[in-house]
Amino acid sequence: MSDEDSKIGTYHFVAEPFHVDFNGRLTMGVLGNHLLNCAGFHSTDRGFGMASLNEDNYTWVLSRLAIELDEMPYQYEEFTIQTWVENIYRLFTDRNFAIINKDGKKIGYARSVWAMINLATRKPADLLALHGGGIVDYICEEPCPIEKPSRIKVDTQEITSTLVAKYSDIDINGHVNSIRYIEHILDLFPLEMYKMKRIRRFEMAYVTESYYGDELSFIKQKVAEGEYHLEVKKNEQEVVCRSKVIFE
Repeated sequence: MSDEDSKIGTYHFVAEPFHVDFNGRLTMGVLGNHLLNCAGFHSTDRGFGMASLNEDNYTWVLSRLAIELDEMPYQYEEFTIQTWVENIYRLFTDRNFAIINKDGKKIGYARSVWAMINLATRKPADLLALHGGGIVDYICEEPCPIEKPSRIKVDTQEITSTLVAKYSDIDINGHVNSIRYIEHILDLFPLEMYKMKRIRRFEMAYVTESYYGDELSFIKQKVAEGEYHLEVKKNEQEVVCRSKVIFE
């Protein structure tokens, strides 16, 4: 195994029946969950995982996610996710993923941006100071041929839908789970859309946290054929996250 290969984490999955949609394809929410889990496995194996960080009062926070797919795994199909660290800056790190089908073909990629925060102050930590700067040893040259997450702009204030954050939205950190936003956003499109098209690219940009009982309002803007920009606000004031969905 080459030095670069050893920096890549490889994890195997099956598209379970309860993880697929009515088309029999893995849902974007489940794929997102798997990506975040792989990031966790990969960092834990290398001494930068949540559990060891929590002991020191730090945690990883997902800032941006972009996923681009040629196809989604089908029900019962085996698939693999690979992940590696592309860059480490003082306050954030770029982590990439490849999604590989049962035949070993790369069917999609993802890019993510993470920060590490101090749980007490909620301020970002200096990644280059961590473990004496050892985190930079995991930077890997593996290519990721999709565009980085873009700046998402929403030019309307017209609310498409609202909901109140409930029990199933809340994660171990006490706020709305980052994947639940993905599911709620994709629920804004009618079933007919998913019968006729598939999601080619999906982006999330997380701005702030929301909590149990917050009212979330969803704003959806069509910016081009098949392309939508979305914004989620809490209690009609603060932007919680933004998203871009491109159907084809």
